Amino acid sequence: MKRFLLLLLIGLSGCGLIPHPHLIASPTSIIATVAPTATPLTPILTAALGDVKNPLILALAPAPRLDPNALNASKVLIAHLEKSTGYQFVTVAPTSETDLIHRFENGNAHIGALSPFGYLSANENGSANAAFVRQQDGSAFYGAQFIVRSDAGFLPYFDLVKNENTSDASTALAQFQNKKPCWADPLSPSGYVVPLGFLNESGIQVNDPAFVTGQPTVVRAVYARGICDFGATYIDARTYPGLEDAFPDVLTKVIVVWRIPSIIPYETLVFAGNMNNDTRRILIRAFVDAMDTPDGSSAMQTLYGIDAMQVVQDGQYQDFRKAVKASGLDLSSLVK
Repeated sequence: MKRFLLLLLIGLSGCGLIPHPHLIASPTSIIATVAPTATPLTPILTAALGDVKNPLILALAPAPRLDPNALNASKVLIAHLEKSTGYQFVTVAPTSETDLIHRFENGNAHIGALSPFGYLSANENGSANAAFVRQQDGSAFYGAQFIVRSDAGFLPYFDLVKNENTSDASTALAQFQNKKPCWADPLSPSGYVVPLGFLNESGIQVNDPAFVTGQPTVVRAVYARGICDFGATYIDARTYPGLEDAFPDVLTKVIVVWRIPSIIPYETLVFAGNMNNDTRRILIRAFVDAMDTPDGSSAMQTLYGIDAMQVVQDGQYQDFRKAVKASGLDLSSLVK
């Protein structure tokens, strides 16, 4: 009987029904490139998140092909995080932001960076929560502005000296009823989506727009006349390098009618929505510590284009979320 059982086990192993121990890769030595599925990678694990048997999954920035520099940077960052937290990590390489969002939904990513629209999409179903937001020029959120040519007959409702609006949006934007806008591009938060949301919230219907590709081009189009009646840009695209050289009077010929407050976030570093508060707190501390070191900071820049960032809560996205919803655009169409 013992000989029979031994032969049976050898036969099952040869058929691949019993896994060979040498085929089980160490989780910290591989990049997980399994495509997202409807089932999490580790649905039967009972080990705590971050355990060697249930490692945290760090997603590289989405890219069609694996970037060796990003891979090397992830190793540097993971070394910092593992030392600070005692957790174990693996990495995944999503091919697109849509792919990355699916990975968060399916439990195949726990940490990653998302665009403003990507974050709203992932947060909408509870699969990701904001942890940090990238800073640029010391700010984590930025605004937008409606611009016109000064001799086009529109009234400005923005005081340049005081740097503040002099009326509410409905009053200032009413004059754009049935006028033609110039938008930067269909995926631009400040050059299209958010300004459209403010117009819609104010009940302003505009004519078919001109998408002119790029916010400096919006300034040029408004300056040139004949292309559109007004435009929208980030603050302040009129000072974009080279514009004043080409048009020395651009700041007097192209004026601001009204400014949208700083509600648009830069890229967001997110954690999985089901991550418990203790793990979240430990990871936040570890990322702060990593950013305080030269190689950790360099790794974050290489991985996600983040030179500086600040801790953020989802509630800080509420005004942005409201404007995007008011735009009437399909959120999934804004994520690539």
